[in-house]
Amino acid sequence: MIWPNAMGVQMVTLAEQQQYRLGVTYVALSALAWSTSGLFVRAISADLMTILFCRGIVSGLGVFALFFYIERRNAFRILRSMRGPSLAATIFSTASMISGIGSIYYTSVADAMVIYATVPFVTAGVAFLFIGERPNVRTLIASGIAFIGVLVMLSGHASDGGSWLGKGLAAVMTLTVAALAVIMRQHRNVPMLPAMALSAWLCSFTTFWFASPLSISGQDLGLIIAFGIVQNAMGLSLYTFGSRLVPASDAALLTALEVPLTPLWVWMVFAERPSTATLIGGPIVLAALFGHILLEVRRNRVVTSAKTH
Repeated sequence: MIWPNAMGVQMVTLAEQQQYRLGVTYVALSALAWSTSGLFVRAISADLMTILFCRGIVSGLGVFALFFYIERRNAFRILRSMRGPSLAATIFSTASMISGIGSIYYTSVADAMVIYATVPFVTAGVAFLFIGERPNVRTLIASGIAFIGVLVMLSGHASDGGSWLGKGLAAVMTLTVAALAVIMRQHRNVPMLPAMALSAWLCSFTTFWFASPLSISGQDLGLIIAFGIVQNAMGLSLYTFGSRLVPASDAALLTALEVPLTPLWVWMVFAERPSTATLIGGPIVLAALFGHILLEVRRNRVVTSAKTH
């Protein structure tokens, strides 16, 4: 419940504050899990379609196992009740998986992440247009600062041709992640874990016709299994839980943690050095994200203190 106090300031319940904090934690951890994608793609020598096919099978099994563990007797009832929102989430999640890994495969990690960094603004626009969810002033300010960081990073790529296929896939990833965030927020009472599991298997079904799973080495197989569990299954599960508890614009802002972290891991492990512009712009994005989180936590503490007194 939300109500104005004597000074006209809106108050929120303690339960809502706790839900928001939990949502922030889940979504931030999902971004951390997703940020390992560049490491796995660079470490695995198999072709793109084989990676996507095998990873989808492993990830789908992992998410479905978690779903059945959580829901137990209600699992089959939930599966039978899946309708339009779950189907839409499945399709958008599948598209984001294929385009996201494809973008990193066909262009530099930094290039793909620079384009993906626009996802908070795209999501805020989509959420406002389709579900009428207005981002608060703090989110807008944080998004504006992050946008400055994006512009700085883009300035270093203006003369870099790169792969237009990879950049195009990064743009598709941005749009589909934004759409997924809005659907999950709008239908937050709909269990979405089955949709995330199905999206992983739909990814495998889509790429099966072009994959060569029998040709992969034992080392690649082990890496793909870790890829499916650590990066995809964990990321999808954490994001599914968290995105129901925070506004879509905040969820998108938090997932943008991937932007500086993904090329950072690849730089540290594989010496794929980002441009100077990315090294300058990345910390600006991080400052905007962490600053926003700290302000929200501080605001919640102030509200709690005001309520108790």
